[in-house]
Amino acid sequence: MKRRDFIKLMAGAAAVLPVAARAQQGALPVIGYLSAGAPESGAASLGAFRKGLSEIGFAEGRNVSIEYRWGNSFDRMAELTADLISRRVAVIAAIGATSARTSKAATAAIPIVFLTAGDPVQLGLVASLNRPSGNVTGVTSMGGEITGKRLRILHELLPRAARFAMLVDPMGLVADSSIAEVQRAALSIARQVDVIPATTNREIEEAFAGLVQRRTDALLLTSGTLLTNRRVQIVSLAAHHHLPTLHTQRDAVEIGGLMSYGPDAADAYRQVGLYAGRILKGEKPADLPVMQPTKFEFVINLQTARLLGLTVPPTLLALADEVIE
Repeated sequence: MKRRDFIKLMAGAAAVLPVAARAQQGALPVIGYLSAGAPESGAASLGAFRKGLSEIGFAEGRNVSIEYRWGNSFDRMAELTADLISRRVAVIAAIGATSARTSKAATAAIPIVFLTAGDPVQLGLVASLNRPSGNVTGVTSMGGEITGKRLRILHELLPRAARFAMLVDPMGLVADSSIAEVQRAALSIARQVDVIPATTNREIEEAFAGLVQRRTDALLLTSGTLLTNRRVQIVSLAAHHHLPTLHTQRDAVEIGGLMSYGPDAADAYRQVGLYAGRILKGEKPADLPVMQPTKFEFVINLQTARLLGLTVPPTLLALADEVIE
């Protein structure tokens, strides 16, 4: 082998040496996966996250290990973050705005890849989308900014409806932007939208009872871990009270919700895995711009529509990415 070719070969091997060397010694690099959500609600998301890792050359158990921490609420996030840091994970995948902010506050040394529905600049996670700076980067779905679009979809479904409502987690970090956006959209269509806060199962039940008393025509949801964790309860209550509801993610529609509109959640989790893998290979978070959604999904469950006695306009059917029969 020529000396020049040998040098090129060794340079290529050096690029993956840190991970490969640890793997040979039995000490795989570790990703800390931190979420305020519940593990039972994360199966599909984890599959997409692992897919992103595989695209960059990592497979769990073979050349990377993943430590999972599920909060099931926001109360334990600081404790779980501290635990991951004590284990000296190589990267933290912080799912949700609270996880991301808690991680950033806890460490400036460990790279963090977040997934949040809020604006990461306004949340104080990064200096800018194109140049994040520091040890933090990730993916944003900009959930608050598309709340107005969700209201307009409901209005197209029910053009004669006079009263809408939006269920919101008041503690969620995207609540303010979602409320501001829906209020602007409500003015543009000359309709009323009641903002209903809820943080517990009981409050959600009480919220639906109040919606029925006020003769609310339709409900839209905001992005956030708390409401996502309770999607089964929300879908069941919406069916029980015959209330048309627009969700933020397709998985709610797959279990009987009427409609959903939002970024492709699977692709967002895949991108988090991809960025985590790139960082494991030596790239720095500051050099990886925050990714924004390029694809939005609109899903309609026609069976639910029939149960609610609704006829979905052809214009909405034509716009749908998927219609569940």
